[in-house]
Amino acid sequence: MNRLNIFLVFIIFFNISYSQDTIFNNVSDTADFNRWSVELNLGQSKGVRPFTDNYYSSNPRDYFNLSKINHYDLGFRYMFNEYFGAKIDFAYDLFQNEDGSGSLPFKSKMYSIGLQGVMNIGRVLHFDSFTNRFGLLAHAGVKISQFTPEIGGHKNVTEDNGGIVFGLTPQFRISNRFALSADFSALSNMRQHYNWDGVSLSNKDNNLTGLMYTASFGLTYYIGNRSVVHADWYNAKKVNKEKDKVDDEARKRLDELETLLSDVDKDGVPDYLDFQNNTPGGVAVDTRGRFIDINKNNVPDELENNNGNNAFIDYKIEKYDAIKSLVENGYLNIFFDLNSDVPNESSSNNLLIVLDFMKKYPDAKIKLVGYADTRGGKELNIDLSFRRSRFVYNYLVKNGVSPSRLSVDGRGVDSTYVSDNKELDYRMARRVAILLIKD
Repeated sequence: MNRLNIFLVFIIFFNISYSQDTIFNNVSDTADFNRWSVELNLGQSKGVRPFTDNYYSSNPRDYFNLSKINHYDLGFRYMFNEYFGAKIDFAYDLFQNEDGSGSLPFKSKMYSIGLQGVMNIGRVLHFDSFTNRFGLLAHAGVKISQFTPEIGGHKNVTEDNGGIVFGLTPQFRISNRFALSADFSALSNMRQHYNWDGVSLSNKDNNLTGLMYTASFGLTYYIGNRSVVHADWYNAKKVNKEKDKVDDEARKRLDELETLLSDVDKDGVPDYLDFQNNTPGGVAVDTRGRFIDINKNNVPDELENNNGNNAFIDYKIEKYDAIKSLVENGYLNIFFDLNSDVPNESSSNNLLIVLDFMKKYPDAKIKLVGYADTRGGKELNIDLSFRRSRFVYNYLVKNGVSPSRLSVDGRGVDSTYVSDNKELDYRMARRVAILLIKD
């Protein structure tokens, strides 16, 4: 087997990996698992047949024969999904008589390369239903080799052999990165002229059927993200169940947030900030959702006439006066969500109120002062607060308000609100205050 043959085997292997990956992408594209592994094994290989008379791989009188380590194997495996994969492996085997076996002396060596398909039997049989530590792989494919006798009449004469290999690989998972393994394989050569002892060549014109058993132990190293399991141990059902749990929790939080941001009385202040969530429709309110009631008679001032009676006389005039009062006293604010420079939905009405005020009082000038809550760095909060006030500025200018009537400022953290409810303080701080500029 020359270098060109080895190179061609590599090319074929990687072409198969690429094409198979596209075939199985319906399973693996969305799967969160590692695919590559490196496998190192060592153990014993036993040539079973053919042998020349008076040559033995072990003592034929013993039931169990444990010889020295004579098999070394290095493999690279790629899993297309959690069920199927492919691997290429390189092996070295040394065959020789053992002391006390009664065999005539012989010594042969074999270098081989194999290309095999892999099936995750543990996943097929649902081992994950009772363990996440033990697994089982099955593998089968073709192997080509170079066999060289080193003792005998045909010393240092090399021939190329080829056959079919199949086996089972039990696994024990140590971590996401490592697993211990044992492998039991059988190689059946379809083309083999030499006996395993390397002595006889009498059958050169007819192919012998060579059989070899291998038992080895090794270590598997998984390549990829350390925090992610390999396809050998990936459990799609478990992962999907966890994702569904996260999705359910997210939906629950969204429902809670939607409830939190509801505005029953439609006054532009969400219920969680509204101290008075039953105000009449269209009535101007302060940042806490309370209507203006200077005379303390529990009737909105803009719905009263000059005598304090509940009426709708001069409604618009008093409404604008109420809004002007809010601006003059700094009670009108526009609120924002966390890390956002776009007003939240509950503050859209306040934007319209500011715009309405600026159009009603064409000589009025206002200052837009942005704030942020205490979380985040100083420079980031200053930038965020300025972007918030800038958004309100752009909104008013686009709707016909002269830029000369507007002033923009970003002051960063606002620690005005201090209460036992930290989350409420955060929400109150994320705002743009509307302040009247007095000449």
